Amino acid sequence: MNPSLHLSQFDYELPPELIAQTPASQRAGSRLLHLDARGALHDRNFIDLPGLLRPGDLLVFNDTRVIKARLAGRKESGGKVEVLVERITRADTALAHVRASKSPKPGSRLVLAEQFTVDVRGRQGELFELVFPSSVLELLERHGATPLPPYIEHAAGRQDDERYQTVYAREPGAVAAPTAGLHFDQAMLDRLAAQGVARAFVTLHVGAGTFQPVRTENLSEHVMHAERYSVPPATIELLRATRAAGGRVVAVGTTSVRALESAARQAPGPGPLEGDTRLFITPGYEFSWVDALITNFHLPQSTLLMLVSALAGMEPIRRAYAHAVQSRYRFFSYGDAMFIEKPEQ
Repeated sequence: MNPSLHLSQFDYELPPELIAQTPASQRAGSRLLHLDARGALHDRNFIDLPGLLRPGDLLVFNDTRVIKARLAGRKESGGKVEVLVERITRADTALAHVRASKSPKPGSRLVLAEQFTVDVRGRQGELFELVFPSSVLELLERHGATPLPPYIEHAAGRQDDERYQTVYAREPGAVAAPTAGLHFDQAMLDRLAAQGVARAFVTLHVGAGTFQPVRTENLSEHVMHAERYSVPPATIELLRATRAAGGRVVAVGTTSVRALESAARQAPGPGPLEGDTRLFITPGYEFSWVDALITNFHLPQSTLLMLVSALAGMEPIRRAYAHAVQSRYRFFSYGDAMFIEKPEQ
């Protein structure tokens, strides 16, 4: 990593009213800011995306599914707690964030949703290992709430259960949505397929760490949170075929980028390329697979803003974000989108 990179280089002023609190009325109804390969900016709508893609391009989607990971409860001894499941480790165990006035001790019990009790087995860093009385997934689906990001101010409702989930989600395990994919409806997917744009899937289970602030000014001292990913053999074959035919690999979301670029650092084998990734992509990074990116607008000083700056360049991203603020684009998970092309060499 470039040792001269500092956190303050990735700051920008964002009026709070530009943080989208609800999704657009239609999935494909958002605006789209196009940063082209020459560094020029174009104001478009997401419905215009097919015109920016070519036959032979490959869209790579993250098919993770957001689980209802948030549970309210209390200690068996009294005192309120809020549990956010970060990762399901086995059918009946999970690692979770637990907010309470006093942290629960190993051996204690929590009563969740006034419906069932979990045992606190121990801690792994900031996370608590919890043992559930039966399937974690089934209990969350029945009693949990969709874990909206901290900057969305309303409690999750029925609309969020549908719209904070991509239409192609199939692998449960995320506690935050891969939000670039929220703009795609089935009609858009069908339209792209009809014009010869291929699609492939990776899985990266987005963790709550995606919202954690970077706490070191010198970025070389930052340690990324771990997220589980898998890239199947069929996707690897499509990536190679696309490149061989001269097509572009277009990642849908920063999570797809991290999965693809993490897999590129693994020795190929007969099965999927998978594991935990702590890949931290900052300016100066050499991309192995990604030629273009569809993404939302990211928080100031966030690792995701650093990732898009690595792809497009720091100065073009500064210009793009200044333009987006001036033009009143909607920001973050429920906001508008960008289409970023890697700069011409």
